[in-house]
Amino acid sequence: MTDEIIRVEHLIIAFGSFKAVNDISFTVRRGEIFGFLGANGAGKTTTIRTLCGILNPTSGTVLVNGQDVTQNTAVLKPHIGYMSQKFTLYPDLSVRENLEFAGSLYNMTKQAIRRRTEELFDFIGLHHIPKGPARSLSGGVKQMIALAAAILHDPELIFLDEPTAGTSPQTRRAFWDLISRLACEGKTVFVTTHYMDEAENCARIVLMERGKILALDSPQGLKKRYFPTGPLALTFLKPQQMRVEKEIQNLGLGQAAVFGEGLRVAVRDAEGFARFAAQNQDVFTYKETPATLEDVFLKAVSGAGGEA
Repeated sequence: MTDEIIRVEHLIIAFGSFKAVNDISFTVRRGEIFGFLGANGAGKTTTIRTLCGILNPTSGTVLVNGQDVTQNTAVLKPHIGYMSQKFTLYPDLSVRENLEFAGSLYNMTKQAIRRRTEELFDFIGLHHIPKGPARSLSGGVKQMIALAAAILHDPELIFLDEPTAGTSPQTRRAFWDLISRLACEGKTVFVTTHYMDEAENCARIVLMERGKILALDSPQGLKKRYFPTGPLALTFLKPQQMRVEKEIQNLGLGQAAVFGEGLRVAVRDAEGFARFAAQNQDVFTYKETPATLEDVFLKAVSGAGGEA
């Protein structure tokens, strides 16, 4: 069995003249947490729907578990679990009824559905099955139930499309604990997100912008690639933050962003910045700081000609 569970080569997904996904290629290894990181409209959801066989590619090759998704969707279905951005359960049905319906789509027996439901509720940390219609559940519980429905048939490949969007920090943390546990059980998890801190949990990350891949590597690999010496944190001695920010941008010295009462600068021209800092030594001090994925994403987008 190959180590690859997904292979994408030169994928293009177009709607008329608009290319939502524009010639991207990547592979996903079995058992890893693989992340697509990008702003809304970057092409993340379009890609994930194509990998699930929901959308047909305009051109390119898409293999999932060795199968062409345009030809073998029925064969792939039992191996894939998909949780979309929107709450996918029926709001008027109870949780148990929703899970029974989800299981029936995979020809699971009622006995198998009941047994698997109990296993999953223990796995996700819910000690009882909520009663009443699904619409009455809190946002965090809805997401947990939606995950349970997506993995009820015990798939080896799980697609999660921005699973924590709009949830509380506590729910986000709990959800990523579950994702890590799924990976520890040997599942492959393909997750899209626009939360930079969440992407730190992925083994490898694709940075997406306007349908294109800007970079693909581990979180640490991306940081080393874009910040071999780290970004700079500026602390101001005089209230001239806005003026300094504009001058850094206008002089092409780097990408500056507000960070608390100071600035965080991804330096492009080290010598030029050193001269600028010397001229403004009575205005600000600076020091090197560890890079974050937000720093990486801003620099990558800026380098690709986008607006950061």
